[in-house]
Amino acid sequence: MSQSKQHPEPVKKLIPQLNLAGLVVFGVSYMAPAVVIATFGVIATLSQGASAMAYVFATLAMILTALSYGKLARTFPAAGSIYTYARRTIGSQLGFLSGWVILLDYMFLPMVAWLITGLFFSAQFPFLPPWAWGLIVIAFCTLVNVVGLKLADRFNRVLLFLTFAGVLALIGFGIAFASGTTNQVSTAIWPQTATISAVAAGAAVAAYSFLGFDAVSTLSEEVKDPKKNVPRGIVYVVLTGGIIFIITSFVMQWAHPGLDFDNVDTAGYEVLHLIGGPVFAGLVNSTVLIGGIASCLAVQASGSRLLFVMGRDGVFPRRAFGFLNERFRTPVFNLLLIAGIGLVGQFLTVGDATSLINFGAFLAFTVANVCVFVLWYRNRASMPLRTHFFGYLVIPVLGAAVDIYLLFKLSPLALTIGGSWLVIGIVYLAVITKGFRRPAPGLDIESAERDTDGAKVGSETAAGPVVTQD
Repeated sequence: MSQSKQHPEPVKKLIPQLNLAGLVVFGVSYMAPAVVIATFGVIATLSQGASAMAYVFATLAMILTALSYGKLARTFPAAGSIYTYARRTIGSQLGFLSGWVILLDYMFLPMVAWLITGLFFSAQFPFLPPWAWGLIVIAFCTLVNVVGLKLADRFNRVLLFLTFAGVLALIGFGIAFASGTTNQVSTAIWPQTATISAVAAGAAVAAYSFLGFDAVSTLSEEVKDPKKNVPRGIVYVVLTGGIIFIITSFVMQWAHPGLDFDNVDTAGYEVLHLIGGPVFAGLVNSTVLIGGIASCLAVQASGSRLLFVMGRDGVFPRRAFGFLNERFRTPVFNLLLIAGIGLVGQFLTVGDATSLINFGAFLAFTVANVCVFVLWYRNRASMPLRTHFFGYLVIPVLGAAVDIYLLFKLSPLALTIGGSWLVIGIVYLAVITKGFRRPAPGLDIESAERDTDGAKVGSETAAGPVVTQD
């Protein structure tokens, strides 16, 4: 028996503090509601003027996967999201690969947030080019996150309130403007140029806006009554975000039904100018910038923590990825690494950058749906199919099918880079598992708790995880 087994260290558990409302606020904050303004031009162009329908399609697709995430969160009320779910349901090696592909989200999401923020800063304050504004925002966010999450949280609370005010102002003024024109509501919903394939392509990028619901599942250990509140919170976040995105994109498409933009990446600013003139555009765009900075802070912080956990587990070199600064107790190396990726991303387009993120998301979402089916299969003796057919077979199969369909609607650049990233992960996994003959490294929290407390704490048996009945 190893020394760690003879003298186990107590497992450090996070303190439950959030209720359901707080969980939903976190998820919506992470999604940055104003992102619908920032990506409007890209999604409108891809969907051939049916941006609202693209968000409807994306919302329905994300609800399917959110329901699967909810079942997994109920069964495994622990932090780690898909990295934990796949590891405990299917095995450590697939768990590693799930964590590997979701890294595309957490490492590249700040890149997109910084790219969009730089573009919109330059649109309103053109005395600096977008890349220069991006550099300034990257430096600011990295400095705040190095100091610590408490400071970042104070910024985010104020910034989110201002962001909501800007989105509501856009919706109100946009309806007033569009209703005074000859623009047709039906055209804003489904123009003659739109096709199902085009709307699906728009939805594949629009799904980028929903990635906050995945972050909700990482807070399971910090939520009161997580088996009840986390599944509900995940679905509520998707519904809340979807309603905001659908209404906002519809109003913008109604106000500007065509696809003639000076710059697709900053088309949202052009629509703001059309609706209320330069002063209105400047004020609402300021809330987009504010929301962008809040999102940048949150996503860089969360990405650095995922890298830290995987470094602490030994998946990545501990000295670098598992290192915490002694003064601030923050993963400085990871923050700087993400900042470096953000600098490279300043030279991409918004469409390509968001596609890179969604490659990892759609793969991880597909795995989540597969995990739900595996949960039922392992517990089928106590879960008759006639009563669990819809929740554990129909929903995950539909969710996985939609996720795979959207995956192949991404740009060729995203598929190439994402596929290369997956191949690198498989090669790396082969190295650290000695040709797939060993389990992937990881921190087995439940085993540590069993050793420390003298009894198993968790929801798994030797035959696999035990599902908590819905």
